[in-house]
Amino acid sequence: MIFPLVAVLLTQKPNQPLLDKTLVVWVKPANVTQRGGSALTIDDGRDHFDGIVFGELVPQRWMAGSDFYRRSNLLQDSIQLESRYDKTAANKGFIQIAITYQGKTVTIYRNGVINDSYIYRTEQQPFGIASRINIGLRHPAAQDNAHFAGAIDDARIYAQALTPDQITSLKPNKQSVIKPWAWWNFENGSAKDLMGRFRFPELKNQAKIVDGALILDGISGEFTASTGITVPVEYETPTRPKTVPANWLTFHLAHPGPGEAMPGDPNCAFFWHGRYHLHYIYNSGNGFAFAHVSSTDMVHWRWHRTTLMPLTTGHGMFSGTGFYTKEGRPAIIYHGQGSGRNQISVALDDNLDKWSKPTPLIPTIKPGQDASRIANWDPDAWIDSGNYYALSGGIPGSGKPATLFRSSNLKNWDYLGDFLTHDMPGVQPTEDISCPNFFRIGNRWMLLCISHTLGCRYYLGDWKAEKFTPDFHARMNWHGWDFFAPESVLTPDGRRVMWAWCNFGTPQTGIQSLPRELSLPADGVLRIKPLRELESLRTEPRHEILLNAVSGQPVMLRTIQGDALELQVRFSPTAAKEFGLQVHCDAAGNSGLPITVVPGEHVLRVGNVIAPFDLKPGEPLSLRVFIDKNVVEVFANDRQAVVASHVAAKGSDRIQLIGLGDDAKVDVRAWRMRSIY
Repeated sequence: MIFPLVAVLLTQKPNQPLLDKTLVVWVKPANVTQRGGSALTIDDGRDHFDGIVFGELVPQRWMAGSDFYRRSNLLQDSIQLESRYDKTAANKGFIQIAITYQGKTVTIYRNGVINDSYIYRTEQQPFGIASRINIGLRHPAAQDNAHFAGAIDDARIYAQALTPDQITSLKPNKQSVIKPWAWWNFENGSAKDLMGRFRFPELKNQAKIVDGALILDGISGEFTASTGITVPVEYETPTRPKTVPANWLTFHLAHPGPGEAMPGDPNCAFFWHGRYHLHYIYNSGNGFAFAHVSSTDMVHWRWHRTTLMPLTTGHGMFSGTGFYTKEGRPAIIYHGQGSGRNQISVALDDNLDKWSKPTPLIPTIKPGQDASRIANWDPDAWIDSGNYYALSGGIPGSGKPATLFRSSNLKNWDYLGDFLTHDMPGVQPTEDISCPNFFRIGNRWMLLCISHTLGCRYYLGDWKAEKFTPDFHARMNWHGWDFFAPESVLTPDGRRVMWAWCNFGTPQTGIQSLPRELSLPADGVLRIKPLRELESLRTEPRHEILLNAVSGQPVMLRTIQGDALELQVRFSPTAAKEFGLQVHCDAAGNSGLPITVVPGEHVLRVGNVIAPFDLKPGEPLSLRVFIDKNVVEVFANDRQAVVASHVAAKGSDRIQLIGLGDDAKVDVRAWRMRSIY
């Protein structure tokens, strides 16, 4: 027998999921020092979620939690602090927290007053018939296992973004004029969804209902509810589609699968037996796995069968790096999702398709050492002076810094304490070190990493006495998560080449940036160049020289246009206040993505991305611009690089030169780029 409600859910059209919505709770935290628990989370039955989360990134602040912060605001300084809770206040100390999602606008309300409002850059997240509810635990895949401590009097979800007046009119335990999509009031000891959608509730561990409220201990207690419907996902090794979609990128490496796979961080890169090998995270449907691609030139890639996955390792695959053992074999170190440990595995074949059983990194803790500072998070490993060293990153918001370990055999590890002797001025104490990659460059050492609020960044400094002492810090990302989770490899001819995950929420997912060559010459200024092997994709060269090009009206290029191009644009020295070019224009020069240098402000602007860049007096400007459908990458004088996304209207493939204030001679060379697929 099929229950009527289930029949309704099963006939719900898959293209009509919950998009616009409102999450509402009446909540009373047990304390304001707790971090990262959820008062109400909805997830899609896979790994995407939205939730009302307390103190995850910044203590004492409510935020809209989401998978990898895709729909969260990372800048929370303006959000009201929760400093205390008066149990004698109206409504027995409960406060109303509501979060609305309308299009890409998220608004957070506290007792009907707007606490935060922002626009996120990814696509709307649908929640369909297999959605689940969590209260207490933020998300089942969360690595910090943070649980909410306190009481929930009423929790509900609406299938629309309520207005401020509608939110103010809501009362706990009372039906509203607008019918909820799901509703729990916990009256009479019941965990039932009053709307009948989530038919299978469960109180777990120490969660209980007392006097009409859900009580959570902040340790393991949680409430879950499901529809009883699951969406099966077969395990698949990524393969390129037989018919390449029209919007498919031309020369960027992108995951050839659905967005539900959540492809992201590049990991574990090697050069081995004549081929480059790169891995990246994706959700296989059976948990997070490492996709494996290889190439002879870091331009044309082929996918291998996926073998690094929960079915073979016993845990999910989270970020890490590749290194070589003392015997010269490729090895990987990574965080084992759900294992609570960083893990090490060694390649068993030369195709890097077979790996040894993972060995957890469990350090020896000596008397007097503070093991509570160890995060067991994104790791890196290298050999120096005959020893293996492993760096464990710091979990965001945990207060745990990056820590260091040493071993002679990859089995027995000593805990050496903090990795950094100090942090750099301007780096906030809340910045974590995740996705680390530590290596020698020039006569210095570089720590390439992210923080979850800044994105990709790097330190330069000295590695001495088993400590890293930085003296320089700079960013590689200035907008959202456009450039995130870096990974690098050393080529046989000595070049350091890096990639990063470009998280735009565009038609493709799992986009990896173009490979970048990093070098550090004697002047100590990092050089960033596009991989030289990309030149193999050039075809149909074009060349235009323009005089007095940027002093007035925009000048449209006559022979150069397209949506898969490399441009080399050289501007003679000029006193123009701002100058550059605009790509993705229509025939009339409208819309488009501006790419300009503003000497007086010392910046390079690429659309909404503003990166620091100094053009020396009398120095010409040389831009290399790669246009790949909506993905645009810009390299300026080999000293700065920016990646941005701009979805152009159909037919908007023209390019024009723009500027203010002075003439310049402009030399433009262009090539159409062949597909790497």
